[in-house]
Formats: sequence, structure tokens, C-alpha cells
Amino acid sequence: MRRSARAILALCCVCWSGGATALEADEVAIVFSSRDEHSVELALAYAGARNIPAQNLIGIDLDTSRAVLPVEQFARIESSVSQRLGDDIQALALAWTFPYRVGCMSVTSAFALGFDKRYCATGCAPTAPNPYFESSSRRPYADHGMRPAMLLAAASVAAGRALIDRGVKSDYTRPPGTAYLVITDDRNRSTRKQRFAFARAYYGARHRIEVVSSAGIAARDDVMFYFTGTRHVPFLDSLTFRPGAIADHLTSSGGVLDGTRQMNVLAWIEAGATGSYGTVVEPCNYPQKFPDPPTVLGAYLNGESLIEAYWKSVAWPGQGLFVGEPLARPFARRPVAP
Repeated sequence: MRRSARAILALCCVCWSGGATALEADEVAIVFSSRDEHSVELALAYAGARNIPAQNLIGIDLDTSRAVLPVEQFARIESSVSQRLGDDIQALALAWTFPYRVGCMSVTSAFALGFDKRYCATGCAPTAPNPYFESSSRRPYADHGMRPAMLLAAASVAAGRALIDRGVKSDYTRPPGTAYLVITDDRNRSTRKQRFAFARAYYGARHRIEVVSSAGIAARDDVMFYFTGTRHVPFLDSLTFRPGAIADHLTSSGGVLDGTRQMNVLAWIEAGATGSYGTVVEPCNYPQKFPDPPTVLGAYLNGESLIEAYWKSVAWPGQGLFVGEPLARPFARRPVAP
């Protein structure tokens, strides 16, 4: 599941040569609940902020008071949505917070990959692989038959609008913040630590990277990336995240958005991150079920959008929920007017 040395060198060459292009607004469809005024408001706000064409807004009959969408109901919704998507649509933004799960899959993975029990696991077991993992593709539907999906989730409509604003504000800024790769004393949740040194070795010359052994960082005003492993991340209220920042913690139920036993990803969004990821059912601590830091860094620094970089970094994404502003592209090159 790990990128070969040849692939890493090729990616680094692309990074230094100017970067890849990212998905465009007219390649994204917004799916929203037509019976939830907050979902409608968020969808319209996102379409306006990103200039997403009106024909790319798809209303569905969705109960947004439920955490888990039954598989049978999802099948009907997915069929309806698919019939309204042209081949030009490459990714989906889902404009709600609940539901976040479809049966044993996350809602983002179910919309992206279709509901398939191969992407689930009973107990500690591998799941089906992500066909988009570490891909160089710029058109995931055309090349892989899937449309990566991301949940525009937040604790309130105001927080959702703030999330959108951060993403838009980040575009083309090439922010000089820091990537904090934090190794905690929680050994079960620190299974990505072997990848931290690798990330620093390959991308440290491109972006400031600190590998820290600590419960968490505090009083920093330059957070661009934050990857850790713990049940609860301390000191979030002391941090300032750069627009476009990505942050997540490896734990069992970070994608359970109504859960209280462990911190969920909405805490990252509330603290100022623009993208986060967590699992919706017990994944065990397979690093393959969580974002791979060097892969995220490489794709994002290479100019890809948030949804592309994040989705390409998870080898087994069936149980994982992607949350954030999909089109954020802080490291992309600004288009040159013809």
C-alpha cells in the first residue's frame, strides 16, 4: 500500500516543476436534503462561494435527523442521484451533517464507491482497497469510475459558512505554516508514526515539518497540517489554523459525529481546520484506514484540491468519513487569464 521510491521521486519532481491542476467548480455536484432548510441554505452558500453551476445542485428526500441511513433507502437515493450526474461530474459535496453513516460504511465512502460490504469489516480485518489511492488521476470518475465525496459538516449553519469561507480564502495563497506530526504516548493510536519521518525526509525542504513527541501542540498560530493519534486532542482552543489546514487524529470513532466517548472531527472544524477525517465504525488501528501523512502532503503541496489530496491518501476508506471544503487549494498555481 505504500508508494514506491520511484513514485515518490516522480511526485517530488512534479511538485518542484510547478504542480498539478485541481478539480474545478463545474466538476463538482452538491447533494443536499430538499426537506432540510439548513441543508438547502448550506448548499446555496457553497454554490455561490465556488460558482458551482445551478444544474450541479441535486436535492434529495433525506431525513437529516438520523445518524445512520438505512442501506435500502440509500440505494434509492444513490440511484436517483446517479441518474442526474453527467460524466463531467468528478466529485460530490454533501451538504449536511447527519446522516454520516450508511450501514457499515461512511456516507462519503458510500456515495463515492457505492454501498458494498467489501468496504466494511467485522472486527479487525482489512477492507476493499481504494482505487483512487495514490493515483495521479485528475478525473477520478473518468479514470476510476468513482466520485470522491466530502461532507460539508459543521455544528451549525454559521460554522458551515465559516468552513466554506476558509476554503475559498485559502486558494493560491501558498501559506507558510507548519505541518505538526505528533507522536503521543498512546501506542495503539500512534501507528502512523513510522510515516512521519518519511514525510519530513521527502517534503521537509518544501514545507516546514515538525515531528513532535507530546500529548499535543499548544499556543501555535501557524498550523497548516496536524496529524496525531489519541482519543482527545488537547489545547485546540490555543491553536490558530491557516485557511485550508488539514487535521485529523487516529482513533476509533472520530467520524461518529454525535458521539461523546471520543473527540469527533467536528472539533477540528470548530477549531478552524478546513478538512478532517475520522472513522464511523471500529476500524482497529490499521494505518491503511486513515490518511497517510506523506501522501496527503505530497498531493496537497502539489496543488491538488483538498478532496483529491485527502481521498488519495487512504488505502482502505470504506469506514472513513471525509469532512471539509472540497475545493480548497492553497498550494495550487493561480490560473493565468488567456
